[in-house]
Amino acid sequence: MKKFYIGAFTLCTVLGISAQEVVWQKDIKSSTQDFLSQVTTTIDQQYLITGSSIQSGSGKLEAGSKQNNGYDFHLVKLNQQGNEVWEKYFSGSNHDYLSATVTTQDGGFLLAGTSYSGKGLDKKDDSKGGSDIWLIRINEFGDELWQKTLGSSSDEEVRAVIQTTDSGFFIAGNVQNAAKGYGSKDVWITRLDKDGKELSQLILGGKGLDEVEKMIPTRDGGALLGIYSRSSSVKTNNQQSTTNTNTPTDRTTTHNLLSATSKQSDNFGEGDYWIVKLDKNGKVEWEKNFGGKADDHIRTLVLTSNGFIIGGESRSERSGNKTVGIEEDTDLWLISLNERGDEQWQKSYNFKNRDILMSMSVLHSADDKSSKGILLGGYTQAEGRVQTDDETFWMLYLDQNGNEQWRKHVKGESRKKEERLSDLKLNRDGSIVLAGTSAEELGKENWKIVKLGDKQVDQLIEKYDIKIYPNPVSDYSYVEIGFDFKDADILLYDMSGRQLQSIKTKNRVTKINTQALVQGAYLVAVKTDNSKTANAKLIKK
Repeated sequence: MKKFYIGAFTLCTVLGISAQEVVWQKDIKSSTQDFLSQVTTTIDQQYLITGSSIQSGSGKLEAGSKQNNGYDFHLVKLNQQGNEVWEKYFSGSNHDYLSATVTTQDGGFLLAGTSYSGKGLDKKDDSKGGSDIWLIRINEFGDELWQKTLGSSSDEEVRAVIQTTDSGFFIAGNVQNAAKGYGSKDVWITRLDKDGKELSQLILGGKGLDEVEKMIPTRDGGALLGIYSRSSSVKTNNQQSTTNTNTPTDRTTTHNLLSATSKQSDNFGEGDYWIVKLDKNGKVEWEKNFGGKADDHIRTLVLTSNGFIIGGESRSERSGNKTVGIEEDTDLWLISLNERGDEQWQKSYNFKNRDILMSMSVLHSADDKSSKGILLGGYTQAEGRVQTDDETFWMLYLDQNGNEQWRKHVKGESRKKEERLSDLKLNRDGSIVLAGTSAEELGKENWKIVKLGDKQVDQLIEKYDIKIYPNPVSDYSYVEIGFDFKDADILLYDMSGRQLQSIKTKNRVTKINTQALVQGAYLVAVKTDNSKTANAKLIKK
C-alpha cells in the first residue's frame, strides 16, 4: 500500500502567525506508526478523523481466531469544540488501510479502504484475491449499517469515494495488471446504490500507468475524475483517431456489470493531468488531457458555479497544451474548465523550490449561485537539501479568474521532530482545520488536529444570521447560526405561534428532528446569550 507524505509541517508553529489563532488542538496518542488519511466535516460541522492504526488488545476475538496485529481502520469523531465524541476500529485479519471517507446525506459516513484481509473479525466477506476494496457504511454514531468487498484476482486500491444526488455512490481506485485492463495500472470505478448494491463497474486506462488522485460529484449526478496519467491512448478500428474525443467507445466484457473504456487522448509529456467526466450511469461523457513535455501531477479538483478548477504541480515549461511556464523546480498549475471540459484559463504560481498542492476550496456567495474566489493550501518542499527553514506551509487566495489576491506562509521547524500534514479543510465559517501526524521518533506517530481562526479568511466569508438545510425537510434538518455566541436557544413554532420544540445549544450547527411534524410551514427562531436574535421559515415535506 503506497503511503504519500508531503514534507514536514510543525502544526504548533501556527501560534506565531499574524491574524491567526488556534481555536483548539486535539492530540490523539499512539505508540505505533499510525497513518492519518483524511478529515471529513460532517453536516453539523463536527469532524471525523480517519486513518489506519495498529491497535493492541482490541478484545474483538472470535472463537479459535488470533489477535490481529496488522493495520485496522481507525476513526475518531470530534465535536465542534474539538472534544472526542467516539472512537472506533474496524479490523480484518490482515492489514487494512482506510483511505477515503465521505459524509452521507443522512449524517452518517461511507468508509473506503484497501484490504488484505479475508473473512474474519469485522470483515464479513472473503477476499477476492490480492488486495481488495473494503467499504463500510456507518451511521453518525459509528454503528455499521452495511459493508461490501469489491475486487478481482488482481490487486485493487481505493483512492476516492463520493455520494451522488440520487444518494448512491461512486468508488474510484486503481487496479494493477487487470485481465480486462489496458496498462500496468488502470482506474477502477464502481457505482453503487444507497444500500451497497453494485450497479456498474468501469475500467479506464491507456497503455501505461494511470492513477486516480481525486473524484468529485457533479451537479448532474455524475462524477469528475482527476487522473495522473503516464500512458498513451488506446485506439481501435471503431474509435475516432482524434485526441480529446467526447465519444469514447465502450467494450463490454463477459461480466454483466463490468465495462472498459480505453484512453483516447495522448499524453503531452512524462505525466499529464487526465480529466474524465462520467454521467450518472457511470459512462464516460468526455475526457481531456493537459500537460507539457515534463512531469505534471494532478492533485485535486473543485466544483465552481460554472465548471471546475483542476490543480496540481508542474515541472513543464510552456509546451504541449500548457501555456504558462515555471519559475523554479515545481510550480502550482491551475486550469479552469467549463462544464463541457473546455478550458477557460490557466495560471501558474510559485513559492520557490518544490511547490505541492494539498487542498483547494471555492468560496461561494451567500446564495451559492456564484463563486467568489479560490483558497489553496500546500507546501513548499526543499529540493535535495535539509535546512531549518526548508519546509514552508502556505495559503494562497485567488479571485474567480485565478488572479492572486494574497499569500501567507507558515514556517516549519527542522526535521528533528517528524510532523507531517495529511489534510486541510476550510469550514463555512472561515475557520481552517489542519490534520497531520506528529512524532518524537519515527514509528510512534500521534495524530494532531488543529482548528485555526484566520481573520483574513474570515473577511472573505459572506455573513448571515441563520441558515436551515435541507429545507424543505422530510426528517432531520440543521440550523446554522451565523453570528458569535456562547449559548443559544433554538425554538420551533407552528404558524399559529405555538411552540413545538426548544433546544439549548453551544454549537454553531444544531440538528433538529422534524419527523413528528405534519406537512406545512414552521418558524425557527434563535435567541442567544448576547441578545442577538434571528428567525427563518422551515418547510416540512
